[in-house]
Amino acid sequence: MIGKPGRVRPCQGATVPMSGSLNKSMRFKFSGSKPRVIDEIRFRWLRSFGLVGATGFLLLAFISCDHRRSAPEAVTLTFVDPERLYDLGQRQLMTDTVLQEFTRETGIRVNHLPALESNRDQLDLVRKLLNEGAATPDVFGIDTIWSGILSDHFIDLKPYFSSQLSLEDPEVLADYLVQGKLVAMPYHPNVGVLYYRTDLLRRYGFKEPPRTWDELEKMAVRIQSGERVRGEKDFWGFVWPGATGEGLICNGLEWQVDEGGGRIIEADKKVSVNNPNAIHAWERAEHWVGWISPPAVVSYEEWDASNAFWVSGRAAFSRGWSDYFLNRPPDVPFRDQSGVTSVPGGKRARVSTLGGSGLAVSRSSRHRAEAIKLVEFLTRRETRLRAERSLSGPPGRPEIHELPALLVKTYPRLARSGEAPGGSITVRPSAVAGPAYDDVSKAYIRAVHSVLTGKSKAPDAAAALEKELVRITGFQAGSR
Repeated sequence: MIGKPGRVRPCQGATVPMSGSLNKSMRFKFSGSKPRVIDEIRFRWLRSFGLVGATGFLLLAFISCDHRRSAPEAVTLTFVDPERLYDLGQRQLMTDTVLQEFTRETGIRVNHLPALESNRDQLDLVRKLLNEGAATPDVFGIDTIWSGILSDHFIDLKPYFSSQLSLEDPEVLADYLVQGKLVAMPYHPNVGVLYYRTDLLRRYGFKEPPRTWDELEKMAVRIQSGERVRGEKDFWGFVWPGATGEGLICNGLEWQVDEGGGRIIEADKKVSVNNPNAIHAWERAEHWVGWISPPAVVSYEEWDASNAFWVSGRAAFSRGWSDYFLNRPPDVPFRDQSGVTSVPGGKRARVSTLGGSGLAVSRSSRHRAEAIKLVEFLTRRETRLRAERSLSGPPGRPEIHELPALLVKTYPRLARSGEAPGGSITVRPSAVAGPAYDDVSKAYIRAVHSVLTGKSKAPDAAAALEKELVRITGFQAGSR
């Protein structure tokens, strides 16, 4: 509950008290039976320990756990799970139960740690630990885009999972392959989707959700105007994460691929951002700000957009991720008035960005064999779970319409008979950019954000970004 002290367990037997008033910028996630506070957690950790910087806390946690291993007892692995922070409900309980089963089966204990909230903070900390050759953590849950950046620090898992690879989706698996090396095993694949209010579509005479951005604009304008006439003065047509974070490159990639504007960096190592189609896509998104999207959308993180749609009901459409739909949170206020479909498309394509996490084993781990056992156990259970979902019928809520192809492929019963195909998958250029991807991402986000905020004209931003990406990667500029 708000304002009530809670506890976080960084390793077995140790607890970190959390107390103090909540910052007004906190956001809430509904993923279990009650809302949970998910923002600013790391700051309260720091205040409790009196440490400077998030790295200090987690290093202390890892050292404490490592110290426990020095005693002559069973092996204890440390597993950093980025999804533990965000999913405080059903999936976390399920993962904890699975880890307990793993311990009973193998005798290997697991310290299950949450990662930092920010994707970039997570990456910075993981790189610091790996660069210093830290013996723990042993197993890292890594973002799909980290494979090229961190490849040298993880062991090649291909020899240990050769029989299992044929069961994985090739598009998902490709994001974890770097020059033939399997950096991580796919664990929780995720894909971008569009959420929509079913009650509002019907109220304003729409039979189906939008397939294109043009259709979304028309629907958003009509619904937004109508709801404001009804007294909902703070109602908006479309919300999405527009802050300077990784979510913006996911959105921007979808926008420009839809229009034939390229994939930022192509498979042949050509930079593709400075072209009329990409520029048009950015200009269209800029036009949304203050029109069908709130002016503050340029500072929205993922959960700001999610809460505006699911919790406060202040939006007709929201760009989100499929895991929220698949976990079927039971208590969000607008769950029973919602639907999910593929992200809208443009004149060339209809795509959704691939996200999610994989499991990697540190080269510095003192317990590689045990760590590989843990990865094998977790991925095997996840495969079984997906198989069970594929045999069950679609969830009663939200309404389902033209899901992305990856979801239909994984969960065939989610598709409706005779339905038109949904969106295909596009991936961020993390594998082709390799270690340079972090700089590529930052440069792209800065450029697109400058357009959204009106600080730069789209043609100028695209030309400057092209030059910067050529400098960062050493690749050549391409044309579309």
